[in-house]
Formats: sequence, C-alpha cells, structure tokens
Amino acid sequence: MIMDKTIKTTDGTHSLYRAIRLGLGLTGAVCVATLGFFAWQSFYPVSAADDWSYQVIHRDVAKAASLMPQLDGSLMVSQELTNGLGSIVRILPDGTRELVVGNLSKPDGMVATQGGWVFSQEVDGAPVSFLKDGAVTELFNGESVQGLWDDGDALYAIEDRKVGGRILRYHWSDRTLTVVRDQLNEGESIIRCTDGRMLYTEKKKGVVRELTKDGSDPVVLSNLNKPTFLMCDERGLWVNEDSTHRARLLLIDKQGRQQTILSFLKAPQSIVRTGKGTYLLAEGGRNRVLELVPSPALLAREAVSKPLNIVQLEDHALDVLKPQQ
Repeated sequence: MIMDKTIKTTDGTHSLYRAIRLGLGLTGAVCVATLGFFAWQSFYPVSAADDWSYQVIHRDVAKAASLMPQLDGSLMVSQELTNGLGSIVRILPDGTRELVVGNLSKPDGMVATQGGWVFSQEVDGAPVSFLKDGAVTELFNGESVQGLWDDGDALYAIEDRKVGGRILRYHWSDRTLTVVRDQLNEGESIIRCTDGRMLYTEKKKGVVRELTKDGSDPVVLSNLNKPTFLMCDERGLWVNEDSTHRARLLLIDKQGRQQTILSFLKAPQSIVRTGKGTYLLAEGGRNRVLELVPSPALLAREAVSKPLNIVQLEDHALDVLKPQQ
C-alpha cells in the first residue's frame, strides 16, 4: 500500500510538472506571437495605391506633426515631443536643420498668416503663439489646441480634448476670442475648403462635420478610423487616420468616391501640397516625412478628363460632400 501511494504521488507530480511546462510554453508562444504581430504592424512597409508612389525625404524627425513648405525650398516641421522637449525646426534643401523655436510641449498645428506663423501646443493651458521675425508672441491660451486655420480676418483653433473640446475664433483686428463650439469630442483639424465650407474632425466619433451658421454642424463623412488632419485641393478631401497601426491616407473625390492612397501608416499627421504638385506627409509614428507623388499616367488622365483649370476645379471640389441625413 505504501508503494502504491508513492507511485501515485510521483505520477501526480509528473502530471503537474507537465501541465506547468505546457502552460508556460503556451504563454510564451502567445507572448511571442503578440510581440511579432506588433512588430509586423510597426515595420510593415507603407503601401501606395495604383498611380501613386512615395519616398522618404526626411528621417529622424521626432514625432513629426505639422508641415509648412517654404518658398526657398526649406520645410518647417513641428516635432510633437512633450515636457518642453518639442520644437519647430526648419529643414533646408541640403538637409541641414535649424532650430526655429524650442522648449515647447507637443507643438502641433501650424499655419502661415500675417507675415509669420501661428503654432499651437497640445497641452492644457498652453498658449497659441505667433512667430514673426524671430519673435514669439502669445495670442491666447487654450486647452490642448491642435488644428489651426486662418482666413485672414480670423484665426480658428480646435481643441483635442476627450470632453468639452472647443472651436475658438481669434479676431486679428481687436484681438478678441470667441468660443464658436464647445462639447466636442477630440477635435483635431479644422479647415476651409475652396467651396467655402469649413470642416472639422471629431476623432473619437470618427466623423468629419461641417461648421454651419445655424450650429447644426451636420456630418459629411462618418465611420472613419480616428480622423485627424484634413486638406482640400482640386482632387477632393484628404483625410489622415491618427492610428498607430495600419493607418491610412484617404482621398474622397468630388464624386464622393473614397480611395485609400496610402496604407500601413503609423500615426500620420498633417498632409500638405508642394509647389511641384506632390504632397508631403508627416508620419509621426515613424519620425519621418514622406513625399507622395502622382504617376505621369494619372496626371495625363486628369488633364484629359478635367478640361477646367485648377482654380475652377478647386471651386467645384467637394460638392458631393453634402450633409448626411
């Protein structure tokens, strides 16, 4: 009887040991698979749609956010680092970099106006500031201001807050500040398109809205994945998705067709058009700036199918983006 108990105890110990080994092996396999999945997400190359190509033109641009091409061929970039480590730099055509403004916290939106540049900082209580001739002037304080837009008479700013975000309007003439909207959910970008409508994003809700005089602000695009920066041109409305994995650059043309131009991006931010007809995109999640180039075949088809000139085309762009019922 004693021997039987010993054998049973030994068998039970071996079974427990095997179960523990199996459990640890499965846990390790799951961890390896998970890490491998995220590594694949991070390093999988960006993919471009047919008729488009891209190249990396600037690397090691920490948390690249807003872009502003300059007439001399240089590029202004905001680097969205926190705790006073952020900055705005100028990248010269030869690749040399110059510090324009330092000691910032999450510098994000930038817009050219009044002979200088306005920039925001996406932290609570930080000022929206005006940079001109090397001097920085604080215009007003906001709460995590991100996107900026200026129409010459007024500067618009949108706050990226989970609760109680606002759209603010700063009047250059008398320096007054008006709250245009409140109770937004992660507002990120605000722009005026060439058809006259002003659009803004609510990232958490996955929508683009039209800012209207009656305050109804109808949804013009929905079911988006964390929409962030917007841009309009004669091709339509460009939308970047602020996702750290498998983000996309979308183009909604004036017929309302949605096309994925770039995929497998990592936290893309602003997109701007260059004077040579290409586009620059800040890919903050990979600390770099991409140049997006349309193919000669696409340009030829556009030239044949669109006899209107660019100015006329811009006047008709986004006509299809009517408010959804």
